[in-house]
Amino acid sequence: MSSMVLVGLQWGDEGKGKIIDVLSEKADVVVRFQGGNNAGHTVEVGDQKFVLHLIPSGILHEGKDCMIGNGVVVDVLGLAEEIADLEKRGFSVADRLKLSTRCQLVFKYHRLLDGMSEAKLGEDKIGTTMRGIGPAYADKVNRVGIRGAALRDPVELEKLFRAQAARANDILAAHGVELMDVDAEWDLIKVAAGKLGPMVADTVLDVNNAFTAGKKILFEGAQGTWLDVDYGTYPYVTSSNTSSGAACTGGGLAPSRIDHVLGVYKAYTTRVGEGPFMTELDNAMGERIRMLGGEFGATTGRPRRCGWFDAVATRYAVMVNGADLLAITKLDVLDDLDTLKICVAYELNGQRIEDMPSDLAEIAAVAPIYEEMPGWRCSTKDAQCWEDLPEATRNYLNRITELTGGKIHILSVGPKRAQTFFVD
Repeated sequence: MSSMVLVGLQWGDEGKGKIIDVLSEKADVVVRFQGGNNAGHTVEVGDQKFVLHLIPSGILHEGKDCMIGNGVVVDVLGLAEEIADLEKRGFSVADRLKLSTRCQLVFKYHRLLDGMSEAKLGEDKIGTTMRGIGPAYADKVNRVGIRGAALRDPVELEKLFRAQAARANDILAAHGVELMDVDAEWDLIKVAAGKLGPMVADTVLDVNNAFTAGKKILFEGAQGTWLDVDYGTYPYVTSSNTSSGAACTGGGLAPSRIDHVLGVYKAYTTRVGEGPFMTELDNAMGERIRMLGGEFGATTGRPRRCGWFDAVATRYAVMVNGADLLAITKLDVLDDLDTLKICVAYELNGQRIEDMPSDLAEIAAVAPIYEEMPGWRCSTKDAQCWEDLPEATRNYLNRITELTGGKIHILSVGPKRAQTFFVD
């Protein structure tokens, strides 16, 4: 690996944080390139559990440089709190983390606007995490956002913050929503800015200098392909591009300098929030998978919707991302199931289709066509190599990768760092 992009191939929650943690051991630099603290990467090291929202998972490996790239929207108070928590737990952060001068900053008024928008949508709500991500990206596109560079100049930051907070309060007032206490919020922000300001840098220059120096760079994505604002099940998506191309625009390295794209997917499928979910199991089997897999959001705690593996949607995601390598997670969750189902095609208007539709109405109208395979009915949690897996497990993995494309590079058979192994 000289440079690798890691992305999710489903609706997020694929276990990317753990895979990034494993790959970080071989990397020199880890760069987060999109999203905000609406994502949560969970990593278990020994008997400790870490949930990271903005800081790249590489921070858990001493000696690794980490960057929050220009494509990320950064909650100022959230990042300061995340850093403080890691430092309390014995990790050095301030000397290893850089924050892009170009990233957009998230403040309380973004969160209030997010909540107001969702409330107004009622039953048609998107199902956001209420972290202000959408309004922050909207400010970026509207060219009124506040960028990371302002953290280095408290006078300029206060001027910009107060102007945008006043604008937001006008909008909230017009909709009868409680206003933000601007003075109280600024008192919190100026303290956090004092801690974050020294970390602000031109990360685009830094990442390219690292590449030129021959360092190994890992680009860390958040959410998943089907939440991509362009390719996902729009409008039930996030507000950023979650696919591999965003590593170049949000991380600052040219496409010609990317060597591999590693796509992560679960051995089944989950989704959080609203929107179509083609293989959803809204029944006892879905609840069983949820409980076996501990399928509750790392950021919100919301129960995830669970379903069988969808090879049609995942194959499309592999194509869009150019994923040549695969990491498959949560294989152990299926250990006790007698029969497994794989969605190999859809039925739409009485016809069989094998490609993912691009129109939301058609996506919502499809019915999955399943192929069944026998389960293995034994534990895979202690497997350390491909040969340790039961034959039925290997058959299942071979079948789903045959359907999706890509080559298995990593398998995860449990939540801990040690329950992960390379296949090639």
